[in-house]
Amino acid sequence: MEASRPWCLADNSTPSQTRSRIECLVKNFLDSLVAHEPAIKPLSMVCRTSRNTEAHDRFFGQGCIYLSDAVYDKSFTRKNGENSYYRVWKLLELCYKLLGLGKDVTQRELFYMLLTDAAAKVESQAQVNESIQDVVALLRCDRRSLGILASSKGSVVGRLVIEEAGGDIVDCSRLGSSAHVISGDLNLQQKFQSDARYILVVEKDAIFQRLVEDRFFQSVPSIIITAKGYPDLASRALLHRLHKEFPSLPIVALVDWNPGGLAILCTFKFGSIRMGLEAPKYVCDVKWLGLRQRDIQTYVPKEAFVNLEDQDRTLANSLLTSKMLKNQEVYKGEILEMLVSGQKAEIEALYAHGYNFLTRFITQKLVQRDYI
Repeated sequence: MEASRPWCLADNSTPSQTRSRIECLVKNFLDSLVAHEPAIKPLSMVCRTSRNTEAHDRFFGQGCIYLSDAVYDKSFTRKNGENSYYRVWKLLELCYKLLGLGKDVTQRELFYMLLTDAAAKVESQAQVNESIQDVVALLRCDRRSLGILASSKGSVVGRLVIEEAGGDIVDCSRLGSSAHVISGDLNLQQKFQSDARYILVVEKDAIFQRLVEDRFFQSVPSIIITAKGYPDLASRALLHRLHKEFPSLPIVALVDWNPGGLAILCTFKFGSIRMGLEAPKYVCDVKWLGLRQRDIQTYVPKEAFVNLEDQDRTLANSLLTSKMLKNQEVYKGEILEMLVSGQKAEIEALYAHGYNFLTRFITQKLVQRDYI
């Protein structure tokens, strides 16, 4: 049996510890500039590629994604590497100042701060997000330690009472269609109370809104979460925290029967390569409630099927060869069925049986424990 490589995980450092790490980097950089043979020293950071990825069942009995300790050097002299190298140093400078002031910022705020200071080096939010990952891989501390808040787009509703750090109380069962916006504060100082029996993760906001309108959480005591598509970090952090607070509650996911839906479930369940250094802080054992092959065979009319697109096939093949699904034969079987049939189906196809059918469908599957 192939031996697993050493774990490499980002830790949660205090502001003073993080600032000390930045100071050491600066000192080493300056030393290289005044050396006998001056040089702009490369930045050595953990490699974030699939080749440096492993899957391990230490967390919750599943294949959590993590990165090994292999490193690569981000060089100033590499072709087209000057701007990327500069952004990392500028981000280190900003985080150092903000930690000294005791301030937190969002990724979007960092983008505009960098844009103000160095417009010629920054073109997009994606570049800043990548630089944040570079800093995490460089310092080996998580973004909480850098004072960076997660951008949040998710919502939560249902049998959950949240006591905010300031003492405010939010009863998520008394909210309207807007639900409760998930906080981007990754320190999550809130306190939680719940009498739920399930935690339901829903891929789409439209389905989430339907369940809110039907007051599903009243008939089936539950907490309902949506990240409105691909899971943002704040939604993943909340789900992980709820799992720790209420470990006996099954967490189940309702996603489209397509490669994208399964990729969303896998991100909640296993983590992602880009976030490999922080994966254990954001994953939990999410079960696949639906849609699955048996569901679409039973409930989805032929007219509701849609042909797979090229990007669907590319994603499906990527999932099939990924290390996180190495021992997930049922998951791979579902993907293969999608590829063989050349089709996919959305949750909304269940509306062919009436708008009230969605609630009955989920309830029946929960009662029968029809999830994997």
